[in-house]
Amino acid sequence: MATDEPRLYIALYTDADVDGRLAKQIRAKGFDAVSAYEVGNGDLDDRDQFEFAVVQKRALVTHNARDFDPICREYALTGKTHFGLIVSQKLPVGEMLRRLLRLLDTVSADAMQNSFRNLGEFK
Repeated sequence: MATDEPRLYIALYTDADVDGRLAKQIRAKGFDAVSAYEVGNGDLDDRDQFEFAVVQKRALVTHNARDFDPICREYALTGKTHFGLIVSQKLPVGEMLRRLLRLLDTVSADAMQNSFRNLGEFK
């Protein structure tokens, strides 16, 4: 999972608020994605979800911007690196997939580092 190799594409981690099927569908399209449920993290709190994503060098995908935004801000204020926060309103899995694929095709892993993106930008 975690690797020191540079990545061209963003690796994704969907938290427990996101439909667990999404990560599997992203992988079926050839991208790197895991869900909180697949790795046994369904019961972790938000901070632990975010820290797991950081250790794995993955952008976290969530519907819960309100709770994750302060964690991102804290990382920025303390100079810690994270690999991105991607937020979305609750949408059908197919629409989430379509928007995430558009993001993956247009935003590099380097550009995603330490950033916050809303899937509404990728309609």
